[in-house]
Amino acid sequence: MTLPTWCAVQTRMGPFESELGTYILIAAPKVTVVVPTYNERENLPLLTAQLSSLGVPNLHVLVVDDNSPDGTGEVADQLAQASDGTISVLHRKEKDGLGRAYVAGMARALAENADIVIQMDADLSHPVSVIPTMVDRIRTSGAALVIGSRYVAGGSTATEWPWHRKALSAWANFYVGLILGLKVKDSTAGFKAWTADALNQIVVTSVQSNGYSFQVEMNCRAARSGLKIAEVPIHFEERTVGASKMNLSEQIESALTPWRLRFQRSRTGSHIRPAANGSSNYVGDAHS
Repeated sequence: MTLPTWCAVQTRMGPFESELGTYILIAAPKVTVVVPTYNERENLPLLTAQLSSLGVPNLHVLVVDDNSPDGTGEVADQLAQASDGTISVLHRKEKDGLGRAYVAGMARALAENADIVIQMDADLSHPVSVIPTMVDRIRTSGAALVIGSRYVAGGSTATEWPWHRKALSAWANFYVGLILGLKVKDSTAGFKAWTADALNQIVVTSVQSNGYSFQVEMNCRAARSGLKIAEVPIHFEERTVGASKMNLSEQIESALTPWRLRFQRSRTGSHIRPAANGSSNYVGDAHS
């Protein structure tokens, strides 16, 4: 019996007999895509349609809306009602940072027994088509975290970006890597796939960072926990509708967070550990 090649988390459904012998039925892992939203009413229907068209078995979408004034929450509710139970909505009372929205969404996904949790933006900048590759990478490499990376072979940033924005993005990754010693090539990426065990191991509900530096702290915790990290190439698209939500306070936090994490490591004596088998916890990149 041939099982789906992308199936990463195997759930035993009990044996069955056939003339060829006894087999164990394997259920598809529950994959939950957590999508924080704030004023994304035009993009959200497009994103959910793209996710549905993937045809990935047992894929669910959890929209985490921060009381968007443009009515994104209401649009999300309509999408959920029209779905067959694969779309759900978590309404939060106010906008208090991307990190807080992700923590709330991931905690809900874990409480609802997700096996794999994918985090991605609602602005269509992350290529939905790479999700099956990310899930398959978990299965084939044993990675606990797979990052959709702009800075591995085959990856790229938006062609619309001016040179200074490309330079700033590359510098941010160099800056984080230099301070924290991470081997991850795209430390600030926001498109990732996590196993549920990994999120529990790093205690995602205790992550402190509130803005875009949330991505850095999550990667740092994964590395320090000895989790295997892999990267797959993506082409990052510039949003065509809506505006970026990053403000000055989040920029300052992003600059300070690597130092906070470094000093935190010095005080606690924690360090980036190798995997249990003695190999590096970074398993590199693979072309999709």
